[in-house]
Amino acid sequence: MEPQESEFVDRMGLVMERLGGTRTMGRLHAWLMICDPPDRSLTDLAAELGVSKTAVSTVARQLEVSGMIERVPTAAREHRYRIIGGGWAQVMQVQLDGVRRSLETLDFGLSILGEGPPERRARVEDTREFFDFILRDSEEMLERWAEYRKKSS
Repeated sequence: MEPQESEFVDRMGLVMERLGGTRTMGRLHAWLMICDPPDRSLTDLAAELGVSKTAVSTVARQLEVSGMIERVPTAAREHRYRIIGGGWAQVMQVQLDGVRRSLETLDFGLSILGEGPPERRARVEDTREFFDFILRDSEEMLERWAEYRKKSS
């Protein structure tokens, strides 16, 4: 890995930390974005990133489940991984599923409050309204993103 590539990989590790992931997750994802050839084995990734093969395996599994990377079929028994286009949109969908579940919980909260004290309901309603806005706005944004991608392809 060249020094500037290493700096990019390290910076993306910090980005991923700020987004709630781990530094190794960000570093692995970043390296898979720029490495050539575009797929790497767990052994290669561990050596290139300077982390244990176990750590790479754990993080690769998490990124695979989240839809950001995929395992590449090989004739050998080794696991090889590469980036999946649109992975960040998939991550956003997973986050939006959490918002949907939060709305259900907030609706339950409102149902148990009934017509109770208005200030109690107002606090729950404020939060519910915010989550509902985020959900609708994000879904529209993802639709616009999909259209944008179609046009730019």
